[in-house]
Amino acid sequence: MAIPRDFINELVARIDIVDLIDAKVPLKKAGKNHSACCPFHSEKSPSFTVSRDKQFYHCFGCGAHGNVIDFVMEYDRLDFIDAIEDLAGQLGVEVPREKGTGPRRDEGLSRDLYQLMEEASLYFQNQLRQNDDKQKVLDYLAHRGLSNEVVEHFNIGFAPDGWDGLLSRYRQSQDAQDKLLTAGMVIENDNGKRYDRFRDRLMFPIRDRRGRVIGFGGRVLGDGTPKYLNSPETPIFHKGNELYGLYELKQKHRDPQKVLIVEGYMDVVALAQFGVDYAVASLGTSTTADQFQLLLRSAKEVVCCYDGDRAGTEAAWRALETALPLLKPGNQVKFMFLPEGEDPDTMVRQVGKEVFESQIEEAQLLPEFLFETLATQYGSDKGTLAKQAIKLIEKIQDTVLQSLLLENLAYKLGMNSAEELKRKLGFSSKEQAKPLQTKALKGRGTPLRLAIALLVQNPLLGEGLPEQPALKHIKMAGIELLTLLLDITRVQVKNSAQLLEQFRGDEQLSTLKKLTQWDHQVADENLQLEFRKTLIWLNNQYIEQRYQELSLKQNHTKEERIQLTKLIAVIKGLK
Repeated sequence: MAIPRDFINELVARIDIVDLIDAKVPLKKAGKNHSACCPFHSEKSPSFTVSRDKQFYHCFGCGAHGNVIDFVMEYDRLDFIDAIEDLAGQLGVEVPREKGTGPRRDEGLSRDLYQLMEEASLYFQNQLRQNDDKQKVLDYLAHRGLSNEVVEHFNIGFAPDGWDGLLSRYRQSQDAQDKLLTAGMVIENDNGKRYDRFRDRLMFPIRDRRGRVIGFGGRVLGDGTPKYLNSPETPIFHKGNELYGLYELKQKHRDPQKVLIVEGYMDVVALAQFGVDYAVASLGTSTTADQFQLLLRSAKEVVCCYDGDRAGTEAAWRALETALPLLKPGNQVKFMFLPEGEDPDTMVRQVGKEVFESQIEEAQLLPEFLFETLATQYGSDKGTLAKQAIKLIEKIQDTVLQSLLLENLAYKLGMNSAEELKRKLGFSSKEQAKPLQTKALKGRGTPLRLAIALLVQNPLLGEGLPEQPALKHIKMAGIELLTLLLDITRVQVKNSAQLLEQFRGDEQLSTLKKLTQWDHQVADENLQLEFRKTLIWLNNQYIEQRYQELSLKQNHTKEERIQLTKLIAVIKGLK
């Protein structure tokens, strides 16, 4: 469901980026801009700059850059929609949704569900302290070696043994009962009878990245089944998009170096109890692409922890296949296998933090696991092994990792180089040729590059500018991007932040962001003059191009002569 572009533009325009960032990272005035030590990497001297004019931030150390939306996404680890809602909340406005783009989400219902889930979490926590059966739960927690601090950090609670412990709190409100059903906290049988889903279980609230309770995992205290019972899919809970413990991890580590992904709630909690407080759980599912993206945005190193049996190896292989297309330069994925019959909970209790973490450090790197698994599957059948490896390597977007794996594969096949392997096996690289419009931006100082850079850094240069019909006919790589920028800036945007927001998700965004920081060495008082000079030069290119075409003709039509006259008039107007 799309958010109207006009609303996003208004949001970017109304929230001052200096005020937003200064509230979280104290800024100091530095000439026209403001500066600070970068919040996204460790540094001793400030390289993080915020421009009020452009409504943009940039770090010359790590390269982080963007507008207010990008900052909230990176700093608070939110996705795009959540960042928009967070910023809208700061202004006290509702986020509209465009009609006809899918089923409209009932925002009021969602707010009520979040509130009910938070109330349920508080109820379970209260039952852990006050219920008549609390002692058996406290004994269980003591047996598992969980301290009060860890229990409180994860807001662990207790669902008492009864059919309506939670439901009875809402007897006076049919609406609340209906919403408890929608939230998955209540079950309705074929006879219309309603009762609590979670009974006589240790309760683990599942929070989203904003800390809102969206679901629960309940562990049976005795020998009952199922051992773990999870919330069903609801309007606010989609287990393939969430990770248990990620919010709690971020409360401990603003910028974690690594994240350990395990299978169960108790694994996460037990590891935290022993000081390994950077683990998350995949909610009982194979790790999804959405979950991997969350992990890779949270830390550069992701360690996947599995049992050492066949099921664990198969789960790890599925995780590898999911991760490969998502890896970016700097990301690292490793695979850790525990002795058969052990899980992280039991293992850390046996060996302690130091030994357990040493095993994390010794986890297999992705290339090692990939080739070892293929060798196990295909043995001496090098032809099949090579074909299967190539299929996987072709999925990789990170060219450095791709080259590393190709070199490794070539060595294992007895070839001299990766280039020989590519020729013989017909390797198809996923690295696509960049669009023509970016190629023209490689040459520093070209009039086209300068025109785009000036316009990106100062969108007001395009305001009210007459249309440039000639530009659309120039045969020059990069001209389409300039004409698009001219169309946008003519009426829609006032600063760089708003302009770049138009390109979110577009392959041109990276190039445009780089140009916002390019030192074009044009003084402020000469910006408009130099910009118009570039347009004159470009229009002249078309006239020359068109003249060469017409010169090949013996007779010119009246329309062709009129066309040249109009183009010349446009250039005079620019002067």
